[in-house]
Amino acid sequence: MTDGGSDWTIAKNELIKVMNGLGFPDEFGYEIAKELGSPQAIRHMTSYLSQARPKDPETIVDEMLAIKSQIDSWKKKKESERASSKYNMILRHGIDRE
Repeated sequence: MTDGGSDWTIAKNELIKVMNGLGFPDEFGYEIAKELGSPQAIRHMTSYLSQARPKDPETIVDEMLAIKSQIDSWKKKKESERASSKYNMILRHGIDRE
């Protein structure tokens, strides 16, 4: 198993390779990977690029923004679930006032 940095680098390199195959420069791929942040998001983008094979950079940026939006929505949902869980614990057991 690789550590987080190596996993990110592997995902980034694969993204750049696919983007090169579509005619885009390394720098564009690097910036997309940096914006997405996580290896999982980068792999999602790589999969999209491999299947859709977009021809213009605007389409790629739109998909990157859509992926980021999905991630943000997921994070907000998880935050809400944690807050709801804590609130329910307080309702069931009261506030610990030590």
